[in-house]
Amino acid sequence: MKALSMRKRWFAGASATVAVAAAAAASAGVFAAPAGAVSAHAAASSTLTMESSQEPTVVDNFNPFITTDTTSIGAPTLIYESLLQFDIAKPTQAPYDFLATKFKWNPGGTSITFTIRKNVKFSNGKTMTPKDVAFTYDLVGANKDANGGGLDLATPAAKVKGNTVTVYFTASAYTELQYIGTVPIVEQSIWSHVGDPGKHVDTHPVGTGPYVLKSENDTAGIVLVANKKYWGGPWAKKAGPPAVKEVQFPTFASTSDVLSALENNSLDWAGNFISGLSAFTSGAGHAVWFAGVNTNSLIPNLRTWPMNNLCVRQAVSLAINRGDISSTGESGLEPPATNASGIVLPNFASQEASAVSGDTLSSSPGVAAADAALTGCSAANGGPFTLDSKGYYSQGGQEVDITITDPSDYTDYASDDTIMAANLQSAHMNGTFDGLADAAWYSDLAAGTFGSATSHWSNSAITLWGLYDGWLDSTLNNGSGSGDFEGLNNSTVDSELATLGTAGTAAAIKADAAPLEEYVAANLPVIPTVYGASFDEYNSGAFSGWPTASNAYESGSPNTPTNEVIVLHLKPAK
Repeated sequence: MKALSMRKRWFAGASATVAVAAAAAASAGVFAAPAGAVSAHAAASSTLTMESSQEPTVVDNFNPFITTDTTSIGAPTLIYESLLQFDIAKPTQAPYDFLATKFKWNPGGTSITFTIRKNVKFSNGKTMTPKDVAFTYDLVGANKDANGGGLDLATPAAKVKGNTVTVYFTASAYTELQYIGTVPIVEQSIWSHVGDPGKHVDTHPVGTGPYVLKSENDTAGIVLVANKKYWGGPWAKKAGPPAVKEVQFPTFASTSDVLSALENNSLDWAGNFISGLSAFTSGAGHAVWFAGVNTNSLIPNLRTWPMNNLCVRQAVSLAINRGDISSTGESGLEPPATNASGIVLPNFASQEASAVSGDTLSSSPGVAAADAALTGCSAANGGPFTLDSKGYYSQGGQEVDITITDPSDYTDYASDDTIMAANLQSAHMNGTFDGLADAAWYSDLAAGTFGSATSHWSNSAITLWGLYDGWLDSTLNNGSGSGDFEGLNNSTVDSELATLGTAGTAAAIKADAAPLEEYVAANLPVIPTVYGASFDEYNSGAFSGWPTASNAYESGSPNTPTNEVIVLHLKPAK
């Protein structure tokens, strides 16, 4: 088992009031753009200026298999395409057909056969063939550093038959579809000569995507122009370049510069957690949409007292003010979580187990209920708690002393944690927040030494397996910091995860996820707080076609790889 990619968070210094998240921290500033970019943008409405990650510099490397460098600002996924794309805002929806027109699993999910789209050309004019697709999967299978999705590929990984490519796995891979389908397809005649694909420096990218590289400057940013040889994309009636003729990715020294650029219309699209958006949203054509795509939680450290006691976890969940965390800590951008199972609602409403439908979470603190959870604690959990001389609950002489840790410059999480610490104090638990340096927090998180609890985001995934595996899979509790941060070690849960991992239909997923939903709701190995948002700030006056809550064809985030889905829907405003 493996964890799916976590939401990446970007942030500014601790003194800033703007924090950036997934996808994922204000004083005025001026952003660094390519020479003449701002004036050109004002004059040419077909130029889209976007930002998916605040970076002061970029690297001249468009290798689609590397998840750092320029990949983090979103350019490579407009150059290189994959077989499928997925709507993260509607995870149970069928994927979009890109370089594949259909797919079919074998019984058991150990192989998947893709029908490859015809009449697609690489930007250098060469035709893309099924051999290029099979070569790409073999390349990923043979080079671990290019296998960013952690696919369990067999050897050989793929075989061609006519216009189809079958990809093979060492075990059932139903749960890996999101990562199987989004492998970037490369040209065999080029990539067969680059050596290790995970180390290749790709300064002249050649892909099938809607854009080609025009310029790259380490301090100014990246400019892409429309690919004249583009096949058109899934929604076009005929081949040809996209409606957006140029895409600029300027660099930004800080997230406050991102906000300033949004406000003065020199930036069309960004994907940040930004407190104080009122000045932006009051401008003509300015809009925001924050689709919930994962679940933020207070992660208890089950290795140590007092969070290894179920009664304490229940009391903590009852005592915290999710409404305040949402409105104050997350500036009203992330709504309170509503179910103790932790599943993202309403995204996964069709897969909510009936047994947990009543396990609702209050958005208001319940001090009396928290008191009752402790004073009525069962003998199996150590018996009733009593108030000590300092006014805090204790059990067997041990005080309920809870230290919540997070990076102090993850300013939204620091605010969330401060709120929760105060809530615990009101409920007679000695709660405190300890802000750490980023490196120290990540190190403690991996080692399981992060204090009593920490706030953390969940996997953003198209399956409930992806959500629960990241939370509960004991094999991830291995010092790598890849998941199971609380330190759960439950063989029954591991077995249930494995069963869910082989579920190939919606009905099977719902049935196999039910015991995991019930376990989380009853035992609170994670304590859901708010639904994590896919942050999206955009200028509807410059372009039309943006995803919205009423037209959620994608989550709205400018991050990879789904930014291509959105750009292909955009049209310059008239």
